[in-house]
Amino acid sequence: IVPFAAGGSSDFTARTLAHKIGESWGQQVVVDNRAGGTGVIGVQLAAKSAPDGYTILFASSSTFATAPALNPNLPYDPVNDFAPISLVVLGPNVLTAHPSLPVQSLKDLIQLARAKPGQITYASPGIATASHMAGVLFVRGAGIDLLHVPYKGGGPAVTDLVAGQVNLLFGSVSTSLPLVRAGRLRALAVTSAKRLTTIPEVPTMAESGLPGYEVVQWFGLAAPAGTPRAVVAKFNQALLATLASPDARESLLKQGLEPVGSTPGEFAAYIKSELAKWTRVFKEMGLQGEQLR
Repeated sequence: IVPFAAGGSSDFTARTLAHKIGESWGQQVVVDNRAGGTGVIGVQLAAKSAPDGYTILFASSSTFATAPALNPNLPYDPVNDFAPISLVVLGPNVLTAHPSLPVQSLKDLIQLARAKPGQITYASPGIATASHMAGVLFVRGAGIDLLHVPYKGGGPAVTDLVAGQVNLLFGSVSTSLPLVRAGRLRALAVTSAKRLTTIPEVPTMAESGLPGYEVVQWFGLAAPAGTPRAVVAKFNQALLATLASPDARESLLKQGLEPVGSTPGEFAAYIKSELAKWTRVFKEMGLQGEQLR
C-alpha cells in the first residue's frame, strides 16, 4: 500500500521494489495507491490489515514522523501498530518554480515573496509531508509568507505546477528532474546538506542564504503489528537483495534517492528517533497541526 497518489517519488520507489521482489519470488507484487487524508487513509488501512504478510505498507517520513509529531491523535500509531521491515531510501527535495515566476535563484524568490506577501503559492503532496515541512522551514527561515496548496500526492502537485496553477513545489528529484531538464520547470535549490550528483549545478538551500537548512525524506517498508518474524525476515532479505542489485541501485540513484537498507530493529530505532526529532522541532517552533493548514 502506497498512501499517496501515483506519480510521486513514493510511488516510483515502491514500484521499483515491487517489480524486483516480484521477479525474485516469481510472484506478482501489486502496488495499491490509497491516497487521501495526507496519507492517513492508506496507513490506517495497512494498520488494520491481517498480519499475514500479504499486505505491506510503504512507510515514509511524512506518515511515520512529521504527521504523528504534529497530531498525536491520528487513527494509527507508527510505533505500536506496525512491525518495521527496513529503511529503504533517503531522498532530498528540490525547490522548483514554474518558468512564469520571475525568479532565477532562491535570493530572487525571497525578494519577490517579501514584495508580494501571501501571493506566491507552493504545492505539496499533502499536509505534514516532507515536502510541506521543507516549505514551512523555508518560510520561517526566510521570514516570508507563501500560500500552501496541499494535494493528494506528488504526482498531482507537480502536474499543477507544470500547468502553472501553482508557483512552487519542493518536489522529489525523480519527478522534478526530467521536467527541469526539459525546461518546463526551473530548479532553484536542493534541500540536502550537500549538492546532488544528479544536478550539481543546483545549490543547496543552506548555501543560498539559509545556513543549517536540511530536510530529507525517507521511505521504508512496514507490516501490520503481529506479522510473524519469519515473514518480516523474508521481506527484509528480499529488500536488501533488491537494493544491492546494480540495476535497482542505478535506477534509484538516477532519481536522486540514496539506497540504504537496514535490519528491522535498526528501522524501528530510526522511526522512534525521527518521531522524537520532529516532535522536538515542532515544539520549539510552537507549531500544531491546525496551524499548517
